[in-house]
Amino acid sequence: MAIFKRGEYRDDHMDKVKIGIEVHQQLNTNKLFCSCPYRLIGKEAPDLIIQRRLHPVFSELGEVDEASMIEYKKDRVFEYQVFHTSNCLVEIDEEPPHRINQEALDIALEIAIQLRSKPIEEVHVMRKTVIDGSNTSGFQRTAIVALGGYVDSSNGKVGITQIAVEEESAGIVSADENKVTYKLDRLGIPLVEITTEPEIKDGAHLYEVAEKIGMILRATGRVARGLGTIRQDVNISIEGGTRVEIKGAQDLKLLPLLVDTEVKRQKALIAISEELKKKNAKPSNTQKDLTKIFSSTNSKIIQNGLKNNQAVLGLKLEGYAGILGREIQPGKRYGTELSDYAKSGGVKGIIHSDEDLSKYQISNDETNSVKKELGVSNKDAFVLIVAKPDNRAALENVIKRASMLRVPEETRRTNEDGTTNYMRPLPGKARLYPETDVPAIAITKDMLKRINSGKAESLEDKRKKLEELLNKEFAEKILKSKYLKLFEKLLETNVEPMIIATTLENTLVSLRREGFGIADLEKMLLEIFQVYKQGKFVKSAIPEILKLMSKDEDNTKTVENALEKGNLYRIRGKELKKIAEEFNYDVQKIMQKYRLQIDVADLQKLINERK
Repeated sequence: MAIFKRGEYRDDHMDKVKIGIEVHQQLNTNKLFCSCPYRLIGKEAPDLIIQRRLHPVFSELGEVDEASMIEYKKDRVFEYQVFHTSNCLVEIDEEPPHRINQEALDIALEIAIQLRSKPIEEVHVMRKTVIDGSNTSGFQRTAIVALGGYVDSSNGKVGITQIAVEEESAGIVSADENKVTYKLDRLGIPLVEITTEPEIKDGAHLYEVAEKIGMILRATGRVARGLGTIRQDVNISIEGGTRVEIKGAQDLKLLPLLVDTEVKRQKALIAISEELKKKNAKPSNTQKDLTKIFSSTNSKIIQNGLKNNQAVLGLKLEGYAGILGREIQPGKRYGTELSDYAKSGGVKGIIHSDEDLSKYQISNDETNSVKKELGVSNKDAFVLIVAKPDNRAALENVIKRASMLRVPEETRRTNEDGTTNYMRPLPGKARLYPETDVPAIAITKDMLKRINSGKAESLEDKRKKLEELLNKEFAEKILKSKYLKLFEKLLETNVEPMIIATTLENTLVSLRREGFGIADLEKMLLEIFQVYKQGKFVKSAIPEILKLMSKDEDNTKTVENALEKGNLYRIRGKELKKIAEEFNYDVQKIMQKYRLQIDVADLQKLINERK
């Protein structure tokens, strides 16, 4: 994925775009409100399966959050896979939460200090309504720990709004219209959430700020590592548009493309809205049952629906001809926006008149009959759904979205290609209310003094230290690397830092491309470098030793066995002298044959002694 160069994307709205980011990072400690360990389950079978239905609750102001109501109307069953090794009664909401994990709170406060954020005087846990099933209780517990602060960037300081510590959600296993299945191993793992002010300038700047926050988090050495342990939610708006939250971006390289795509989407929606206003376009409020028209249809989609006692329901969109087929994102049209809303009403999607209906095997006669029944003229469009006869919600959602002659405030889901899809409306203040089962915690001067005295090096201190050990290029690589903590651990072997750095950043990448998977990497590298320090092999043999140790067969999991099997012991002394004489001291020929066994420095020393 290409990264934008600063200023590369030029657009009338770009200088008026507002971008903020929320970074969610798992912390490497026990769960937030119980003593269950941070342990993710692989393919193990669950020890228990439970099912729930969730419903929204009133806030302290007597309001119900709109996003929660939309999830509730989907009327889905939630199934939860429970594991004895990583869950307890707290996760299945059969026991009140315990006192907040002090270590997680300490880590969050340390991160706040690194970001120059001001810890609050007292931490109060709040409940945030979440009824998409990702939490068994129907809410997520969250607590603000610090306010303010900033991140330095090439475009100046980007302000931090707040820093919070909260529960991780359950991991989704599968989903359909009627049921969603989750694993509870992840539920309750502590997250630190860092929210910036909307002061980010463009996609390249967003990438820089997100990377910088990630580096600050890793520099503490107290956050979880690996795929899925950190993710970013991006908030974007342009002049004439509105704030849209894009959730779940895990790959930093995708962030500039997300900005570019969302800016273009909002621009396209603004243009469409203006066009529809001029046409005085509006959707009909009347849904019609068109099932009889398709009684002898060749359309497989409709046939399958009719076999399952479903109906074909239709809706007229007055003045919308040509609009539904208008592209607003790569590969996604305005009709996709309507389809996403329909899906939240319990259908798989829509069929609309701006599409080539022959791809659904819908005949011209059927199309003309639909137009006649709905009263559709050449200026109008129509939408069809296949759903239960009493399903009014899907087309009501289409009417709702088509009536929004503006950019709606939404939460959208990130796709791998940089496009997004509608998830739900932006949550409001009605989703928050106090958690009465967890006592408040005072942030005392003694607590902050203890955290300050034990906190890790700052990012800048780490950078200076690395630049003293490595060249500037590799110092920056290691600073950004997922192997930063491992690099620091391997330094204890007293092997030259550059050898450790090149092994982590070059050798491991090459081996992965060749298909070598290395389990127990830390243990393996510690042993390799300890034996290397004893002088038993040369540094050029490290890749071959890793290959041999990564294989299971023939007991090659130790360095000694790998050296034996690969004939990789270092050649020195009389044997080296014999080889040198055999090749008439030709360094190039000797190293060409023995580069994995002879250190060129040993050979050069022998040549110098001979002279």
